[in-house]
This record gives sequence, C-alpha cells and structure tokens, in this order.
Amino acid sequence: MKHKHLGKSDIKVSPIAFGAWAIGGWMWGGAEETAAVRAIRTAFDLGITTIDTAPVYGFGKSEELVGRAMEGVARDKYQILTKFGMNWETPEGEFYFDSKDNDGNPIKIYKFASHKQIYKEIEDSLKRLKTDYVDLLQIHWPDNTTPISETMSALKDLIKEGKIRAAGVCNYSAAQVEEALKTLDIVSNQVPYSMINRGIEADVVPQALDKDLSIIPYSPLQRGLLTGKIKPGHKFNDGDTREGNRFYTPENIDRTDKLLEKIRPIADGHNASLAQLVLNWTTRQPAMDCVLAGARNEQQVQDNVKALSFELSPEELQQIAQAIGEFKLAE
Repeated sequence: MKHKHLGKSDIKVSPIAFGAWAIGGWMWGGAEETAAVRAIRTAFDLGITTIDTAPVYGFGKSEELVGRAMEGVARDKYQILTKFGMNWETPEGEFYFDSKDNDGNPIKIYKFASHKQIYKEIEDSLKRLKTDYVDLLQIHWPDNTTPISETMSALKDLIKEGKIRAAGVCNYSAAQVEEALKTLDIVSNQVPYSMINRGIEADVVPQALDKDLSIIPYSPLQRGLLTGKIKPGHKFNDGDTREGNRFYTPENIDRTDKLLEKIRPIADGHNASLAQLVLNWTTRQPAMDCVLAGARNEQQVQDNVKALSFELSPEELQQIAQAIGEFKLAE
C-alpha cells in the first residue's frame, strides 16, 4: 500500500484511513468493543496504518479503543490523527448541539478551541491513546468564540513541545484556512466529500493544491447512500438521522440510484462492490491524500482494503466523470 505525505510534513499516511467514529457508539457492550479492537488491528495488519479518531466519538470511548488496539505495536509504525475543540464537560464556547452521554443522559456539546482547552484535551487524549505524541492534531469544527490565531498558536506550541507532529483543521472554509496559515503552516483540511457532494471543488480543493495541503475527505460513501444498498422507497428506522436529510429525499435517492447503475459495470469489471469503486475513485481525486472509511468489524475492514486492490483506467475514470457530471442533486 503506497503511503502519501500529509501536506508538506514528513508524516506518511495510508491512502485509506481507519475512521474510528463508528466504534465510539453509545452504550456499547463488551462484545462490540472486542470486535472494534479486532477491526483496528486487522486494518493495521492489512496495511491501513492511519487511524482517525476524536475525543467526542463516544466521549473518549473511540480513543480508548484505539489505544487498547495498538498497545504493544511500535509507535512509529502507525499514525494517529485525532481532534480537539468539542467540549461536553463545561458550558464554554459556542453551543453546537444537544446529545446524550454514554449512559443516555442529556448532554450539551460546545465548540471550544481556546489555548487552555487545547492543552487540557491533548493531555486527556494522550492518556486514552496510550502514547506520548499524536501525529496530526485537528480542530474538529470552527469555534467562533475563539480567534483562529489563538487556536493556531496553541498548536504551534504543541509542535515545539513534541506532543504533536503536525496540525490540521476540519470543516474549515477556504477563508478560514487562509486565516490559519497566517499563524501556522497547517498540513491538512478534513472536510466532507463524495461523488454527489463536491462543493469543495470550487475553492477548498484548489486552495489545497496551491498551498500544498492534504484534503482528508470524510463521508465518501455519503453515509451509505453510495453503497447501492439504499433503493427508492427505502424505509428508515426510527431515529435514523438520515431521514429528511437533503441527500436522502426520495428524489435524490432515485437520482443517486440511477448514477450508481451507470457506473456499476465498472465495479463488476473489477469484481468490486459499488462501495469499493467509490472509495477507489475518491483516492484518485486531486489532493485527497487520506480517505476516511469507517468500520465496526473485521469484515468491513477487509471490504475497505479491497477498494485498493484494483486500478481504474483513464477510460474508466472518464466514464465515471461523465456519469457524475450528469448527476444533479434535487433541491
């Protein structure tokens, strides 16, 4: 598996990373946790050496499982990408949303990225991850209550202290990235991107190419819509947050299904699933140096790894580009 550099840094990452948000689920039991640990180790054994997590995924649970899974593995053999700035302990920062803690109790989440908060969070993360440094530390969401310069200055200090190797941002606009670069040479921007959600191509991707930044795309399968398993007439379970989302309206499910039928022959030609074709295609897009793919168990990991087992020809890439170009999301 050919690794790529994150931006201008010396950090090499696998083209697909283990997205550890799924393993931080609420109120998990021992069996699920054991499966998650096995999934992380299976990913590593198969060449996915990069793990992306965050404190807020299960309120520490995801980071703890990553730390447990990688205990005993030489630290320089894998890369940890984690985040900060989602505060659930004190009512400080910019209110973001209401949630529930691991016991099902109501809890409020705030976006908070002050210098003091970052230092507290990195120490907590290092303990949970059972390591003394993080390869990439990223602000999880922009915090309008804290100047970007203050946040970036804290990250610069952490780099000097050796607690992080490099810094990045998540969900930053091109303008916010420009502001961050005035204080610190960040190396990446983690943003949503998929075949049917390509808005960042207008400004974020060109900026990344111009500034030599890496894009770390998340939701490349559009929360399952691009797997081909969600068909017109699909009924969502109670509480499924996808219902009502603009990508999941009946009209857009139908349009996405038609897009997938156009590219299905390419997947079949490589003995691959639609999800594997979509992940493969995403790794081939400009600046997309580390694509996040979530997994809860070993089988899902193996499916993700197979996405890198074939190479799309220029003709196939052109066919996919044409199909995508004909797709339009209904408003």
